[in-house]
Amino acid sequence: MIDEILERALAGGTLTDDDLTALLETHDRGALAALYAAAYQMKLRHVGNQVHLRGLIEISNLCTKNCFYCGIRRDNSHVKRFAMSKAEILAAARLAEEFRYGSVVLQGGERNDPGMVDFIEDVLHEIKEIDGGALGVTLSLGEQTLETYRRWYAAGAHRYLLRIEASNPELYAKLHPSDHSYSVRLEALRALREAGYQVGTGVMSGLPYQTTADLVHDLRFFQELDVDMIGMGPYLVHHETPLGKRFPECGSDRAAQLEIGLKMIAVTRLLLKDVNIASTTALQALAPDGRERGLLAGANVIMPNIGDPVYRKGYLLYENKPGSDENAAAIRAGLERAVASIGETIAYTDWGDSPHFAARRHGVETRVDD
Repeated sequence: MIDEILERALAGGTLTDDDLTALLETHDRGALAALYAAAYQMKLRHVGNQVHLRGLIEISNLCTKNCFYCGIRRDNSHVKRFAMSKAEILAAARLAEEFRYGSVVLQGGERNDPGMVDFIEDVLHEIKEIDGGALGVTLSLGEQTLETYRRWYAAGAHRYLLRIEASNPELYAKLHPSDHSYSVRLEALRALREAGYQVGTGVMSGLPYQTTADLVHDLRFFQELDVDMIGMGPYLVHHETPLGKRFPECGSDRAAQLEIGLKMIAVTRLLLKDVNIASTTALQALAPDGRERGLLAGANVIMPNIGDPVYRKGYLLYENKPGSDENAAAIRAGLERAVASIGETIAYTDWGDSPHFAARRHGVETRVDD
């Protein structure tokens, strides 16, 4: 059955919800190997075997949100709060340019106060002055107004990642306080498209309360929203959170969490074909080669941290995050070895824009092997 589904997917056929369920629920080693191989074949066909890098700058852990799963949630009093200065952010961006990373990601806790909005706009203008605007810029700064999204886009950002975390409204409500609105999150994603961004979203897999039907819903959500990039990974516990305290052993089966994370990457690649998919640090937290296995399951983006290590331990969304005490040069060296070990190459100096975004704009399917 699995072989027939994979053969149909690679031939361009439609995948039903039952097909997606079967792929996500298989634990057979042979079937998993076939799934990852098919997803990798789809990746080669539509995005190639080059890994696109995003130099990650975690600019602040100040957050107005209080999500039940997140280590930097507003009410976690055990976190030492920080906010990088403009000079520190620009120094990191220059390091990305020196490393030939092609683009950077500014990521931080959710704030929408006027001072913060102005600060990001100013930082973006100055990043775009580095080497004549050579660096691409992705933002991951949460829910904002359409006006703010437009200001930041005009200042130089062109990609935005806003994870939904759980596309089923009922599951979303179990992961967030009552003042966190699913509909507001969804409207923010739509506003990003209206503002002109390449739009990214993502979810966690292996969550408490989560079913396979929820994960299938997530895949259809990506498809229906017509997103350009996906950043998702397995749920990892932070014990200073309500979810971590209620389900302290959730995710303790590291092999199972890694498996569902890889399966979500692979099935997303088969379903959406030409989107950018990140191989996240959460995979590496579960296995030393988790990041490489993500690439072999269909991912094509990695986000190495280039921020000052002094801030890393203050930005732990989950516990035991890899690389929290490594400098950017060591991370880069390890990344080069890891990518080379699986026979892929790094697309240095390339923005790595989503082929799906280009295809939608031009109305044609983008294929590497055309």
